[in-house]
Amino acid sequence: MEDRFAGIREFVAAVDGGSFTAAAQVLGVTGSAVGKSISRLEARLGVQLLHRTTRRIDLTTEGEAYLGSCRRVLEELEQSEAYLATGHQQPVGRLRIDLPTTFGRRHILPALLALGERHPRLDLSISLRDRAVDMVGEGIDIAVRIGTLGDHADLVARRLGEQHLVICASPAYLQRRGTPLTRADLASHACLAGWRRGNRPAWLLRNELGETALQEIHARHELADGDALLQACVSGSGLAQLPTWLAGEALRSGALLPVLPDIAGAAMPIHVLWQKTWHMPPKVRVTVDELLRLAAADSAVFAAAA
Repeated sequence: MEDRFAGIREFVAAVDGGSFTAAAQVLGVTGSAVGKSISRLEARLGVQLLHRTTRRIDLTTEGEAYLGSCRRVLEELEQSEAYLATGHQQPVGRLRIDLPTTFGRRHILPALLALGERHPRLDLSISLRDRAVDMVGEGIDIAVRIGTLGDHADLVARRLGEQHLVICASPAYLQRRGTPLTRADLASHACLAGWRRGNRPAWLLRNELGETALQEIHARHELADGDALLQACVSGSGLAQLPTWLAGEALRSGALLPVLPDIAGAAMPIHVLWQKTWHMPPKVRVTVDELLRLAAADSAVFAAAA
């Protein structure tokens, strides 16, 4: 009977090591044995997984698509073996996590690094970006997202809390330019906005019925990083709509003052998402549990954690 798993470990080791020789050293076999095992795997699949030259190996398009599945198979096998060896489920293997840039760096990354210290066999690959990702296609195990979620049948979501927005400015800016009192006043003020490719500058504002909607603004400055946006606002460059988890310290100290509270107080949900599987791997479970614990303990950041 043909072994459907034959060659997978060699394939992943060769990609990670960059050569058959490096894979052979890890696996304790010869380089030629690694090469033959991968060739048999390619023949069984009917596709070429690697481009081979005398100096290096590179993934083909098919190989890149297959690599993620192979990694997950090997990681689940490692987790199962750890469970059998220890008698209880330990988080083992590499966990790929995608976080919102500023929020993730400020409020989630420290907790994840501490979690890694408590679990020496848990390895983390963390990306920080403010765009939607294809979790399944990009092999992301866990993501934290701010905003309304779409309908994804292959993902599970748990609410962590809410992000609340406030329009604010420095005392120096308000003394120089005056305090806006109505929505129409925004047209005569220097507005600061986050920058994202392909999106026009906009703030999330409330109308008279309490409904929130994006309203385009004329932005004097656009900044792609939340900390940079906060710094520009504190320095007196203009008005900014900022989340309270970012502007809270500056508001408490008086470095920023809130304006237009009747239209500025929009809220956006914060969720943790992970891929739906028949068995939740221990590395995913322990990390989701840690994020839920963090949200419940830090109401100043997660506002309305559930």
